[in-house]
Amino acid sequence: MCYEITRAIVAAMTTVTPTSTPAPTVSGLTLDWRLRFGALSLIWGFSFLLIKVGTEGYAPFQVTLGRLVFGTAVLAAAMAVRRQRLPRGTRTWTHLTVAAFLLNALPFSLFAYAELTIPSTLAGICNATSPLWGMALSLVALSEDRPTRTRVAGLGIGFLGVLTVLGAWQGFHGLDATGTAMALVASLSYPIGWIYVRRTLAGSSHSNLSLTGAQLLLATLQLAVVTPLFTSAPSHFPVVPLLATAALGALGTGLAVLVQYGLVAEVGPTTAQMVTYFIPVIATAAGVAILGESLSWSTPVGAAIVLAGAALTRARPRTRP
Repeated sequence: MCYEITRAIVAAMTTVTPTSTPAPTVSGLTLDWRLRFGALSLIWGFSFLLIKVGTEGYAPFQVTLGRLVFGTAVLAAAMAVRRQRLPRGTRTWTHLTVAAFLLNALPFSLFAYAELTIPSTLAGICNATSPLWGMALSLVALSEDRPTRTRVAGLGIGFLGVLTVLGAWQGFHGLDATGTAMALVASLSYPIGWIYVRRTLAGSSHSNLSLTGAQLLLATLQLAVVTPLFTSAPSHFPVVPLLATAALGALGTGLAVLVQYGLVAEVGPTTAQMVTYFIPVIATAAGVAILGESLSWSTPVGAAIVLAGAALTRARPRTRP
């Protein structure tokens, strides 16, 4: 998810020049990283519920645009506080425009449209397939990622879990194919964007906050152009969906990125990316408990298989002394 911005951006962060991000504080005390990790899991896990609520009152493009506006505002405020400027250079802005489309505008919009016809629980689980897509793509596009038996096995296990979630043995009965395909393509868009960023912006002298702020700004401009072409201005503004969209942007897109930066700087990208495995669990629990979405046995079982496969795809070969 962010998705936000989620795992794809964290991976990309390890390839650009790091700029430390202070951890959030309360009354001058630094919050323990475990508390921030838990908060980040909850924020991103509830994002799929917020998307579902937002689309109950507004068109998917409008929800995505609102999400990007609020998320960009949070990062702009953070940049102002830390006195950081937007990056310079035509080349950098050109690559960020592509990254904004692949990591923000496209997946955010696809998830919003997908949740018109599929439950938020299924969207959250589809989002968990990003590491699987990423591993498959990196074996082809990134020479430094070598296939191993464990990682290939994880890839196969992960996609077996996807088939379990979708109920393949039942002929995908009762499943909205279009909505599910949109959610899966959205999850595929993240690793494509991540690979693109690694190939084009690795070693950039600009800070992570500056690059991401510019990226969200560009994604906002992209949606600002597209939204009026496909939707009409709302005649009224339902409060609850509006608040859900604002929370989705300010918390799930803006604040979550800042928290993630702090976690990566403090405990490293490997530990920080473990949040991936909590997102579908929280998304499923929220969808069932709050939205009353139905849950068959194949959903949690398939999700567990997907996460197990994703974990194996991240296993690194042992280095011999």
